[in-house]
Amino acid sequence: MGEREALIERFVDYLANERQLSSHTLKSYHRDLCCFLDFAQERGLPEWSDVTVAHVRQFAAQIHRKGLSGRSIQRTLSALRSFYRFLSKEGWVAHNPADAVQAPKAQRKLPKTLDVDQIGRLMEIPVSDAISARDAAMFELIYSSGLRVSELVGLDIHSLDLADHSLRVTGKGNKQRELPVGRKAVQALDRWLRKRHELTGYDENALFVSNRGARISVRNVQQRMTYWGKRLSVDSHVHPHRLRHSFASHMLESSGDLRAVQELLGHEDISTTQIYTHLDFQHLMQVYEGAHPRAHKKEKT
Repeated sequence: MGEREALIERFVDYLANERQLSSHTLKSYHRDLCCFLDFAQERGLPEWSDVTVAHVRQFAAQIHRKGLSGRSIQRTLSALRSFYRFLSKEGWVAHNPADAVQAPKAQRKLPKTLDVDQIGRLMEIPVSDAISARDAAMFELIYSSGLRVSELVGLDIHSLDLADHSLRVTGKGNKQRELPVGRKAVQALDRWLRKRHELTGYDENALFVSNRGARISVRNVQQRMTYWGKRLSVDSHVHPHRLRHSFASHMLESSGDLRAVQELLGHEDISTTQIYTHLDFQHLMQVYEGAHPRAHKKEKT
């Protein structure tokens, strides 16, 4: 392994140990940096310090021509900026050539949500055994508290306080937050906890377990939601993140409190939450015409 490859490995280790990023993010950073290293070698650049702003622009243009989306290019440049900050801190370079380079703006897709009627149908799981009781509790909790599916599967029994209607969650970057749990979710959780022993022993700490008795996986939760979405005629594309999107959208629609929703979702940056503030023009017109004193349409005589 050469010196430049070794520095990439050291940087990824730093992200894993100091920033505690997910394995998925670490793999993405590693892949993006190795891709840039290939580019630098093709250009005959022997050291990381030889890279200029022009080189980074050429690289961004090259991957754009290859069909990478604006969002993917943004991610790659973000990895490069972070890597050069690390190199600067370690004394390997004196400047960050990626700082001045911007990716083409990514088209921001609005998250698809379920309406209240669809949510209601999804929550009408006919509970007949421990598996269906578990599924009902998982779905109610995701929608009640706006959980990421990774947060859901990471919950332990002691994370939950049913008497206090609250939940302690460990989110991205190992950050903890305390969340309220709604009445319907509390009822579903209580029912699940009374049946949980049918699937696992008392020495298992996981709140939700598979039919094999071990902590349930993200994939398993996704499969169960797809199954119930089809069976209950809700939507064939129901997935956990869509339920989280629905929570955020419905909370904002009812409260209008962006900061509170940001806290509940565990978003570090409020701009991530702002995507949920989108309302279609037809709805805006209805609100405007109903609320503005000089906007009411003239009544027919």
